[in-house]
Amino acid sequence: MLVNADFHTHSCFSMASSKDMVIRNIAPKSKLKGLGLLGTGDGFHPKWLDIIEESTIYSGDGIYTADDMDFVLTTEVEGKNRIHHLIIIPDLDIAREMSEKLPSKNKNSDGRPKTKLGGAELLDFAHDYDCLIGPAHAFTPWTGMYKSYGSIYDCYQKAPDFVELGLSADTSMADTVSELKDFVFLTNSDAHSPWPHRLGREFNQMELEDISYSSIKKAFKMRDVKANYGLVPNLGKYHMTACTKCHKLIDPIVARENKMKCSCGGTVKKGVDFRISEIADLDKPVHPDFRPKYVHLMPLAEIISSVYDKGVTTKFVQGIWQKLIDSFDTEINVLINVPLDDIKKIDGNVALAIESFRNNTIEVIPGGGGQYGQILFKKEVKKPKVVTLDSF
Repeated sequence: MLVNADFHTHSCFSMASSKDMVIRNIAPKSKLKGLGLLGTGDGFHPKWLDIIEESTIYSGDGIYTADDMDFVLTTEVEGKNRIHHLIIIPDLDIAREMSEKLPSKNKNSDGRPKTKLGGAELLDFAHDYDCLIGPAHAFTPWTGMYKSYGSIYDCYQKAPDFVELGLSADTSMADTVSELKDFVFLTNSDAHSPWPHRLGREFNQMELEDISYSSIKKAFKMRDVKANYGLVPNLGKYHMTACTKCHKLIDPIVARENKMKCSCGGTVKKGVDFRISEIADLDKPVHPDFRPKYVHLMPLAEIISSVYDKGVTTKFVQGIWQKLIDSFDTEINVLINVPLDDIKKIDGNVALAIESFRNNTIEVIPGGGGQYGQILFKKEVKKPKVVTLDSF
């Protein structure tokens, strides 16, 4: 069975997460998105585990169900060098035991626990409990694995179970790094709120025998991810090298020569695009035979928001979004499957925007320094100037 899965989310207990990130909100909105399997996030936080147990029915073999939505336990851990790791956990009993044993001072206060354990130690810890583990948003400049290491094996010493690409990278970028040729790539949302433009903004289409932890583990081993769906990478807020204060895009060489300081006084963060160019050993991406297609998309409400230049949570935008969902069941169905002529009957401008994604004809102002990129549909927006040696 083909299942749309998003393994990386957070609960109301994570820093900067919405207080609405609880099961009773997450489950129905995930269904409207078109997901069939969702990671719980924050699976080492004792109070969140209590809420999961109280709010769901255990369906067996690691799956917890609420409002016809299936969940698997997951967590993100911040390890040595501030590197983030994603862990998929077999069941609640194991999650509780691992939480007790993880050396961490903040695991009762933050859904994303911090530990001094390095990647190799966390991998062994996870595998001792039959968990799956890999780097979260592997290339991002603040907490991605490649910001500190030139090789995945320098971090983990042996192969983890997957690599999560993050919002600022895609398969074509990652497959210029030859050491990743044997890894399953994951595309997950890292959602901090239950809005459908956050949940499942990136997701994986997987072939599962059934929805169970055993099937998930087998699918990873057999590399049965059939498609990765995610943002156009230059929409990611860390795609380009840029200032974290004024968000000006800056040539990476210039940034380095100026000790990663912007003329405005802000700190410059190296972009994912440049970091991958530093570690890439292939001129062009070489995709292994098992590598599935990577389909670029954007959350439906954000498409509507971009088309009409109105806030994504406004009644206007949400009204159009709701009409499309009422007509075609789920957001993923609208973005990928519904004939454009049918979408045009509800909103012609939105149909044209969706068509541009399906045809790969969108134009993007890239993001960087913590600011998401912008898509140009109809309005003329002045493109940002990249600061060079002559203009710094």
